[in-house]
Amino acid sequence: ARAAKGLAGFRPCPPGPALRAAPARAWAAPGTWAGWRRRRGARRVGLRPSRSAEDLTNRSYDDILNAEQLQKLLYLLESTEDPVIIEKALVTLGNNAAFSANQVIIRELGGITIVGSQINNPNQSIKEKALNALNNLSVNVENQIKIKVYVNQVCEDVLSGPLNSAVQLAGLRLLTNMTVTNDHQHMLSTYIADLFHVLLTGNGSTKVQVLKLLLNLSENPAMTDGLLGAQVDSSFLSLFDGHVAKEILVRVLTLFQNIDNCLKKEGRLALQPAFPEGSLFYLLYGDECAQKMRALVYHHDADVKEKVTMIPKF
Repeated sequence: ARAAKGLAGFRPCPPGPALRAAPARAWAAPGTWAGWRRRRGARRVGLRPSRSAEDLTNRSYDDILNAEQLQKLLYLLESTEDPVIIEKALVTLGNNAAFSANQVIIRELGGITIVGSQINNPNQSIKEKALNALNNLSVNVENQIKIKVYVNQVCEDVLSGPLNSAVQLAGLRLLTNMTVTNDHQHMLSTYIADLFHVLLTGNGSTKVQVLKLLLNLSENPAMTDGLLGAQVDSSFLSLFDGHVAKEILVRVLTLFQNIDNCLKKEGRLALQPAFPEGSLFYLLYGDECAQKMRALVYHHDADVKEKVTMIPKF
């Protein structure tokens, strides 16, 4: 039931920018994500590298490659050292991985390992495109089993890379998809405090993406102690100020609500669970947060007010 519920939370990456001139277009999710369709019997075909493989990287966003074309593209990606071709191949694979049938085909052709190897590429643009492709591939549950081997490295890259960079955002999107279900959330346990640091130091887009990830974790009672025990700077409480952007404020309130619900389900709030000073628990259940929450009851936005009233304490 949990897995089925989580499907709606997956987010594909939009088509990557082509290296040739192309009109901007809005993302349109192809197919039904909740369908998790399986395409069986994709045959391995003996292929040789050819110019036609490079031609596949110059196709329109609307072109969906078949199994033979995808294998040619993967062979090209694995065999070339040309950064321009690598990047274009990753963009094409990423766009095709947005389709449920191709998510299966690419896995069966060994494509996840080929794409995953590129997250080690020192070229930041290539790294971003590889993360985007893995993100789209991660919409398939069976693909996640293979992609999980990259989770620790992606966490390290997200935390050590340039703040607000395209690579950081791509990594956060992948981690968000990988935590829609509870299966792999435990792999992020040691990174929670650092994720809060990125939340507090990042720009608006980064804040929203980190919050999406933390919200996934907050729905899982097994992650509650890790979240509440994390050392978090007191500036976290500034996110509860009334002037904070709604897309951030509502998510912060939902984070609090989810954690509060998990504690109540286990009957732990009445026991005053023991967490160290400076932890998220002390911030959320301290006097300063209580004052801010009471002020938000009078917020001008109805959604914000509703969120506050859904936390019974306030």
